[in-house]
Amino acid sequence: MTGARGEPAGGRGVRRLASSPDGPVAAAALLALLAAVDTVLRAGAGDRLTAALLLAFGATAPVALLRTHPAPAAVLATAANAPLVALLGAPVAAGVAAQALLLHRLARHGTRRARTLAVLLVLPLAGYAVGDPGAAAGGRLDATGRLLAVAAAVLLAAATGTGLARRARSAAAAHSATERAIAHTLYEHAARGERARIARELHDVVAHHISMISVQAETARLTTPGLPDEGARRLRDIGDTARTALTEMRRLLGVLREDAGAAPAERRPPPGLAQLNELLDGARDAAGAAVRLIVSGAVRPLDTGIELTAYRIVQEALTNARRHAPGAAVDVELHYTDAALRLRIRDNGPGPGPADGGHGLLGMRERAAAVGGRLRSGPAAGGGFLLEATLPAQTRTGRGETAA
Repeated sequence: MTGARGEPAGGRGVRRLASSPDGPVAAAALLALLAAVDTVLRAGAGDRLTAALLLAFGATAPVALLRTHPAPAAVLATAANAPLVALLGAPVAAGVAAQALLLHRLARHGTRRARTLAVLLVLPLAGYAVGDPGAAAGGRLDATGRLLAVAAAVLLAAATGTGLARRARSAAAAHSATERAIAHTLYEHAARGERARIARELHDVVAHHISMISVQAETARLTTPGLPDEGARRLRDIGDTARTALTEMRRLLGVLREDAGAAPAERRPPPGLAQLNELLDGARDAAGAAVRLIVSGAVRPLDTGIELTAYRIVQEALTNARRHAPGAAVDVELHYTDAALRLRIRDNGPGPGPADGGHGLLGMRERAAAVGGRLRSGPAAGGGFLLEATLPAQTRTGRGETAA
């Protein structure tokens, strides 16, 4: 009869018994019964039978202490098993099995001293098997008895060796796991250190120049006599843009420093499509041009990473339009479908220019590709520049950018 996994029901029962708290006691009782039957059949009646039964019980009963006191149990089983072999002229199978279980347990789970003891406890039966046993009860060991004694000694040695080998494999596996954990920890430590170094270098190299842009724009606005209102507004916008860029850069650097173990900075959620109107209002004020938002399809919240990517693409597209087509009107279209979000940003400027091969477009393509989307750009039909992006409704990893 087999179970659901094709495994014999008896095999499952044996494993359940072996893993139960009463497993050693049940095993000891079974081995003692088998040893008693074997002894009765071989010893006959009289005082010899009584002594043999006592030794058989002493060789098997210590299995009940297999998990709690394996070393004393192994010593007791060995002390009874060797005289039992001498008394009966051949090993008792149940007694040898009991001693093998105890030696295997001792070799696998014991201390260094206990493992040495397990090896030494093989020697009494081995010495008796290969040496001159002297007078056993009724005579010397015959050829069959000596052969069985040698086989029993080999079995005890194999059980001990198997226990030592399994302990060595477990120790090697634990050592390997420890090495992997240490290597992973060192890698993470190095990564955090590298992030901290990058944060410091970015701050040293970039923050100073952005701050100078903001200061110089504000100084020029306040100290230039006869500056037209439009020029003053543009200089104020330059200062505001520089300060915003500096704030965002410091926020990102704060995340890097936090990864490196620094105190966490104040965290805010990353921008998404809900902040798109604010972005377009800022673009209208900065460029003085018309910027329209056209939305179609069933509007719904998207994955955080998708919304952030869409926001950054629109932000970069508006920056490119303001830089290369100043004053041009821009249409930003969002089309929601069941599986994707389609972006379409078009301006009515002079068409492709330096932006067509610049870092801005490359960065937008990389952002789209990072979430499993795609982006293309080029001249628009009827003039101007067109950028189209298709982003999936879910990122491939299911995770957005870390909020900061």
